Amino acid sequence: MGKVKTIARRSFLIGSAAVAGGVAFGVWRYKTPYANPLEVGLDAGEAALTPYVKIDASGVTLITPRADKGQGAYHVQAALIAEELDVALEAVKIDPGPPDRAYWNTALAPEAAEFMAPEEGFMRDAVTGVLSSVMKFAGMQITGGSTTVPDGFMKLRAAGASARETLKLAAAARLGVEASALRAEAGRVIAPDGTALTYEELATDVAGMEPVQDVPLRAPEDWRYLGKPMQRLDILAKSTGTQRYGIDFEIDGMVHAAVKLAPAQGGGLVRYDASAALGMRGVRGAYEVTGGVAVVADNTWRAFQAAEAVEAEWSAAPMPARMAGHWAALEAAFVPSHQDSRVRDDGDVDAAMVTGQVVTADYRAPYLAHAPLEPVSAVVRVANDGVDVWTGTQIPRFVQNNVAKIAGVEADAVRVHVLMMGGSFGHRLEDDVVRQAAEVAVQMRGVPVKLTYSRETDMAHDYTRQIAMAKMRGTVKEGRVEAYDLSIAMPSVIVSQMGRQGLGVPGPDSQIVAGAFEQPFAIPHHRVTGYRADPLAPLSSWRSVGASSNGFFYNLGLEELIEAAGADPIEERLRLASDPLAAKVLEAVAEMSGWDGPNMGPRRGRGVAMTRSFGVHCAQVVEVRDTDAGIQIDKVYVAAEVGRVLDPVNFENQVQGGVVWGLGHAMNCEITYENGVAEQQNFDAFEGMRLSQCPEILVRGLENGDAVRGVGEPPVPPAAPALAAAIYAATGVRLREMPFSKVVRFAG
Repeated sequence: MGKVKTIARRSFLIGSAAVAGGVAFGVWRYKTPYANPLEVGLDAGEAALTPYVKIDASGVTLITPRADKGQGAYHVQAALIAEELDVALEAVKIDPGPPDRAYWNTALAPEAAEFMAPEEGFMRDAVTGVLSSVMKFAGMQITGGSTTVPDGFMKLRAAGASARETLKLAAAARLGVEASALRAEAGRVIAPDGTALTYEELATDVAGMEPVQDVPLRAPEDWRYLGKPMQRLDILAKSTGTQRYGIDFEIDGMVHAAVKLAPAQGGGLVRYDASAALGMRGVRGAYEVTGGVAVVADNTWRAFQAAEAVEAEWSAAPMPARMAGHWAALEAAFVPSHQDSRVRDDGDVDAAMVTGQVVTADYRAPYLAHAPLEPVSAVVRVANDGVDVWTGTQIPRFVQNNVAKIAGVEADAVRVHVLMMGGSFGHRLEDDVVRQAAEVAVQMRGVPVKLTYSRETDMAHDYTRQIAMAKMRGTVKEGRVEAYDLSIAMPSVIVSQMGRQGLGVPGPDSQIVAGAFEQPFAIPHHRVTGYRADPLAPLSSWRSVGASSNGFFYNLGLEELIEAAGADPIEERLRLASDPLAAKVLEAVAEMSGWDGPNMGPRRGRGVAMTRSFGVHCAQVVEVRDTDAGIQIDKVYVAAEVGRVLDPVNFENQVQGGVVWGLGHAMNCEITYENGVAEQQNFDAFEGMRLSQCPEILVRGLENGDAVRGVGEPPVPPAAPALAAAIYAATGVRLREMPFSKVVRFAG
């Protein structure tokens, strides 16, 4: 990691073109199935596609195409570019840029490749290459999977370096000196005699130049921003209440819409009568949209009230009427005909079950809502010159293509303006609200239509986290874990989610076993089998996806085996650790917590869990007290291996947020359905962790690995099992199902 990296000409191309009197710099891989975006359709003065740096008379704009939903994505992308561009981070403007194929996410393929080819080597590399090509051809511009940092680490720095060196070359020509004699600093090119030219002054000079390529990138020891504590670019606005989110967006002439959707998730509209709504004050119209009826009014509140006044008849939801039917469907999936994958199959598990001391247990994880603080919204305007969409989204190209179909225009005629999001956790990987707004807007041409979901609509019609069940059996021998057989059943998240985008997903679903099959433990007889249950409630990616439930299953199963063996939970994990990086993470969390066993005295205990997800080993130790008022969580220690910590402050915040997210949902949350209707539709019925319940969370980021990883999701999977193990140590109560509040009471 300490070596200077060089971007080779044969691997990358770096180009520029005139942009409104200035210049844009972009980076993209050479072998591409689509036209070079900086060469197609450009006229003098027009902006180039795939820019990461734009410079004109008004200043420097950094393009940050990975969406920001509170995790600091805009900030870290800007910092990666600014590090090499030599601009002051606080002096630049940021812009998410337009949707385009060239913004495809380069980091999406490796995890899928690991599932298809678990052993590292030629086959894994070949599969990664094939998947990368497919995703690039599809232009998968997606924010998710903790990929913002891995995706941007090299290419955004390269874009900044290219821009910097090209600006120096332009300055050299103007000043009549060698470019090697110049230096860049704080948005200026400076000559040996002190003459300084700002980047803005050089913009027109650079516009017609061939950009400099093969630019060496700075070594970490020379970084100005990366690796050091930074103040996020959005922190002032968010601290003063001035940050504008998607729900705050307004435009002249805008009308407001609300929807009345089938109460049962997945149900349809049979008929409706909007006459009462149309007679209400400020109401402009009522329109049938996908899933229900939209009512348009002159403000959001009147639209909400009018939508409630619509009378409708709905069809039933295509799922079991009660939760018992959902669990029964999972139980029925543990048969050979439903087997989806068996990627991990070491030793001879069946033989070990005959000769060893057998331990068995079953585990369950419920549906969970995303429940971001900001409900979803979108503004759509259909005009003669195209369609404009303003919304917070993680999938801008899907939005562009879907709106184009609704409006009957080419995708290029749909301009998507991505807005800051007040949370997502995977919720904004869906685009129902945009499609419904577009369906109204095509009937009100020229009028901007803002569709906002109420909190109740947002939760009741959320595509939840998967419901899941696991069956564990294993054996112990001579104080050691000898065999571990874990079977997991859930419906396919990916099929459900991608099906709403009209995409088929052939082959097994990696998320059914993610967070289980790839765990770094060399148990002699070790098998992980995924079973695909029949579709139930519609699903979507929830923070850490399959690992969110499988980390719970896997760790608790291993914990029960370790206890049966009479071994220490950390010492046995260290003995079994097959990856040196995983061992270092366990050693770190043991040292942080002063680990000397799970028991800490009367009514006190601690538990440990470690999950490898999204390429990150993350281990946690949770300490609890069993008080007269209930379980109190005192401290959580977290160690995670991410290869490189780019911003220690944001890293700590991300990890702490993931721990709170994981603990709060394990304690209290579930979505249950009655006749297809979600019974929890607001925060009073879906209560996360309260401030008084929040523990002290101590974080350590390790940098031993070669690969740079993201940390948005990996802290979630270990939180629930570490808490369950701690409660067991303190109370003797074994928890095998979430939420834990069904069995134990929490203080606060």
